[in-house]
Amino acid sequence: MAYDKFTILTSSAVPLPLENVDTDQIIPARFLKATERKGFGDNLFRDWRYNGDDTPKADFVLNNPLYSGKILVGGRNFGSGSSREHAAWAIYDYGFRCVVSSFFADIFKNNAINVGILPVTVSPEFLDKIFQAIEKDANAELTVNLPEQTITIVATGESESFDINGYKKHNLINGYDDIDYLQAMKEEIGVFEAARPY
Repeated sequence: MAYDKFTILTSSAVPLPLENVDTDQIIPARFLKATERKGFGDNLFRDWRYNGDDTPKADFVLNNPLYSGKILVGGRNFGSGSSREHAAWAIYDYGFRCVVSSFFADIFKNNAINVGILPVTVSPEFLDKIFQAIEKDANAELTVNLPEQTITIVATGESESFDINGYKKHNLINGYDDIDYLQAMKEEIGVFEAARPY
């Protein structure tokens, strides 16, 4: 399933300064029945966003009109817990294209990349600077440059590099999932196959 290409993203950010945000908090298990990647954004952080009568909880950040943007900034150990792909689907479907944290659970990190979300791992010190910038100005912007592998706090110019697997970086820049990557090589695969003597 192809998704939007990711190159350079400049956006305000939504702060979620909580550690150990697990996949059941991101998308509760009762919402995992659907098999398509659509509609999960409505239930992103469902139990934190809504009361039992489905009214929004005023103190949760996604219900705060001060904050918006395509970047979610979370605390350490984001995406821990079960391996459900639906957690990444919910974040993407809500409209986030990048999640920033000082540490991600490996399975969540891979699931995120596979659906077009860039997980950016920064140092704890730089994460604190990001939270401070957003606290100072709810509209503070971050620039995430995937080709250069940098994240910058626009207001201060402070920047930090991040790591990403080269294959995954290529796919994000081109909007590919693993199947798209293979399909893009169809002609080369055909040439290789034709040259085989068996």
